[in-house]
Amino acid sequence: MIALTRQEARRIAVRAQLLTRDRPRGLSELVEHLTLLQYDQTSAVAPSADLIAWSRLGSSYRPESLTEALEDRTFIELKGMIRPYGQISLLKARMAAWNDPDDQFSHPRAHAFVTANADCRRDILSRLDDGGPLPQSELPDTCQVPWSSSGWNNNRSLTMMLECLASRGEIAIADHDGRERLWDLAHRVYPSETIPEPEATRIRDERLLRSQGLLRPRRGFEAGEPATIKGVRGTWRVDPSYIGLPFAGRTALLSPLDRLIFDRKRMLDLFEFDYALEMYKPPAKRKWGYWAMPILRGDRLIGNWTPRPTTAPASSGSTPSTRTSPSARPPAPPS
Repeated sequence: MIALTRQEARRIAVRAQLLTRDRPRGLSELVEHLTLLQYDQTSAVAPSADLIAWSRLGSSYRPESLTEALEDRTFIELKGMIRPYGQISLLKARMAAWNDPDDQFSHPRAHAFVTANADCRRDILSRLDDGGPLPQSELPDTCQVPWSSSGWNNNRSLTMMLECLASRGEIAIADHDGRERLWDLAHRVYPSETIPEPEATRIRDERLLRSQGLLRPRRGFEAGEPATIKGVRGTWRVDPSYIGLPFAGRTALLSPLDRLIFDRKRMLDLFEFDYALEMYKPPAKRKWGYWAMPILRGDRLIGNWTPRPTTAPASSGSTPSTRTSPSARPPAPPS
């Protein structure tokens, strides 16, 4: 069992997320290491994928390079995440098991929705076979049983059908026209290789741990070595290649969707930092702001900066401000 202090654990996490002075050499190296970028189009400052790339690459990052990498299929979008194209081979076996009720990643409710709308599924696949790639607006919505939920996806049956068919590995995002996805049959888009389970899970887990440094494992997660963190309850898994390495930190401004802080429980355990994304809260209930961006300095989160949103309503109640933790010194400019 590896014993870590909180500072050692924080430094492993920061290094694993490529937020030290040793910057990655380019966008491909960055995404290959992180395994994904969340492709969220909220743009209070810039789209989150651009913010995450900029916080690692600095002034050398060009947003158009991400668009170019999607166009030439260096990267591909799947389920709202930008991934290295070759990573799809690690996911195809899981996609094929989507309908298996005994598989831990099965989705019985979504499976029932697709089964109930088998004609719509066939209509979409036939339309793409004849004319793909196509935007959603040119695909038939012939669902007889609507998708119902208490959330945003209520009555968005065609959208949910496309997401289900993508999860099954039947269709894929072939390209983009601005922000609009262009869909096609998956076999025309994805690499032919399929890495079988459980080998694919082992490789995915190893890459996930490499990108996070350390994490609380789910059942069956065996990558890395078991570890404890002084002052933090429970057992973690750590990538031992990060143990004992010298640390040279820097200052960085983070997207609220950055994977260093995305798991709020992990963030609180390691960084003892109180923060939440509040864009979905009413303005009067916000503590930090519509799009508050945490400030990393070295191995500590020392506060957050709240920009004036460019896409939120004027009534969002958000004005540019910087808040620091009570024990923190004023933040240095991002570098």
